[in-house]
Amino acid sequence: MKTGNVNIPLMLLQVYSILKLSDLEAMLIIQLIAYTSQEDKEFPTVEEIQARLSSSQEQVIKALQKLLKDQWIAIEERIDPISGIQYERYDLDGVLIKLSEYISDEMRKQNLIKKKDEPKEGKDIFSIIEREFARPLTPMELEMVTNWLDKDQYKEELILAALKEAVFAGKVHFNYLDRILLEWSRNRVFTVEQAKEHSQKFRQNR
Repeated sequence: MKTGNVNIPLMLLQVYSILKLSDLEAMLIIQLIAYTSQEDKEFPTVEEIQARLSSSQEQVIKALQKLLKDQWIAIEERIDPISGIQYERYDLDGVLIKLSEYISDEMRKQNLIKKKDEPKEGKDIFSIIEREFARPLTPMELEMVTNWLDKDQYKEELILAALKEAVFAGKVHFNYLDRILLEWSRNRVFTVEQAKEHSQKFRQNR
């Protein structure tokens, strides 16, 4: 029996029940992390896993099937480059993806709450963009706008100026908006007036 330490994501222990994992499913993930990271066993058998748990083999199989179905884990087929023998291994990238998605979702919720608590003009930008797009913004788009404001430190009026440019160009989509803001940032355009001047020069040079 090997000894040592296993690195378990703290977030997994904190939120697995929120993410609808049972105690058994969470323990299975922990056991698979131990097997693959510390015990050089990339595809332990059901019998080996069950021997460490108080659950029956049938319960372990059902829990593994659910983890596979919900994409917490995956089974990969690989070929040994030396022997040419095909083998299977557990891929646990889904665990990190699920936890990252949870963190992103929580950040988005917090940002939305923050925006609701700010003065009215601080949240109007979302409704203005939605009005121009003629649809509600997706979670990814909401996060992008929040990043423009908080991470990139773009002023609201500059984002709205970029939106006007996009409407004028007939290219009302987020990738185009992002390109405009990035172009302005590279050219040290920080105000609406500077943006107008930059756009006029751009059109004249076309």
